[in-house]
Amino acid sequence: MASPLRTRVSEMFGVEYPIFAFAHHEDVIVETVKAGGVGIYGGTRKTPQEIRAVLKNIRSRVGDRPFGIDLVIPKGMPAENNREEIEAQLPAEHRAFVDHLYQKYNVGRPKRAGLRSRFVRSEEVAAQQLEAVLESDANVLALGIGTPTAAVEAARADKKTVVSLVGSPRNARYAIDAGADIIVAQGYDAGGHTGTIGTFSLIPQIVDIAGGRPVLAAGGVATGRHIAAAYALGAEGVWVGTPWLVTRENHTEPLLLKKLLAAGPEDTVISRADSGKTLRQVKSAWSEEWGAPDAPTPLKMPYQDILIGDLLGAIDDYQVEPLIHTPAGQGIAQFREETSVAEVMRSFVSEAEAAMARLSR
Repeated sequence: MASPLRTRVSEMFGVEYPIFAFAHHEDVIVETVKAGGVGIYGGTRKTPQEIRAVLKNIRSRVGDRPFGIDLVIPKGMPAENNREEIEAQLPAEHRAFVDHLYQKYNVGRPKRAGLRSRFVRSEEVAAQQLEAVLESDANVLALGIGTPTAAVEAARADKKTVVSLVGSPRNARYAIDAGADIIVAQGYDAGGHTGTIGTFSLIPQIVDIAGGRPVLAAGGVATGRHIAAAYALGAEGVWVGTPWLVTRENHTEPLLLKKLLAAGPEDTVISRADSGKTLRQVKSAWSEEWGAPDAPTPLKMPYQDILIGDLLGAIDDYQVEPLIHTPAGQGIAQFREETSVAEVMRSFVSEAEAAMARLSR
């Protein structure tokens, strides 16, 4: 008997469940695919060479089953990947504040460029990343911020499905006009870059303007009951990120894993301190320092990336406990022990099917 979770999105991809797992470790992607979902690798901070290698590795492990990659291509980025040019424009006040954090928390000097500062988010890098994706046989191009028409057209010409994440009806209209195949309605609950509209408010608004395109629900999706609720609001699948942080396949560092498993429903906060754009993350001394009244206002992307990127890398390398943090959604409060991708998927499916059965009665 077919699962009630099956929708036309399942048929589009030939998968058992329209559950899209967004993660930054390929092991999560592979195990999601094996469990009947669609894995989406977060590749926006990877070099083109790394993207080619990761996508090749994933394909070798999943066979002909579908998976994809997520890039971030916002408007207004510099034309060239020139770190020196960006650094020359960083205000002295901001540099001094970063030096203060190094000293206050006794952070060792960086061993290398950080994940956010190893290259400048720019039109040059975005074009190279997109080229690497188009050269691959990945099935999906997801766009986390921005939906450039040229990128959509190139991906569709390469027979890739284009998925666009949006946080408002206005952004959804941009994505629809650009030609995106699937829209992800990502509510305020979500980890990472997020908007100001709650998930329950956003999903039906996006469904109503999607023009028949499938809509996936994102933001706070952490149980099968959330999935059933998303279906009731008109979604035809879900986009999930936060739950994978506490799976063994994500290989989360022990200090960070401890913070995540201890986090309650009020232990995430939205800050611009990581990227210059609003980003929900687990609370830490990092978010408190940047949220203090005397702290400088975070710079716009990509200037904030370059300002703090090396420091963030050093925090991770030296495991500076008070400052350790990660993007995480409000759904993190549902998890109290380390788990596995397969266990999460089984729980999602069984709980969602049971909830839908209750509703049908």
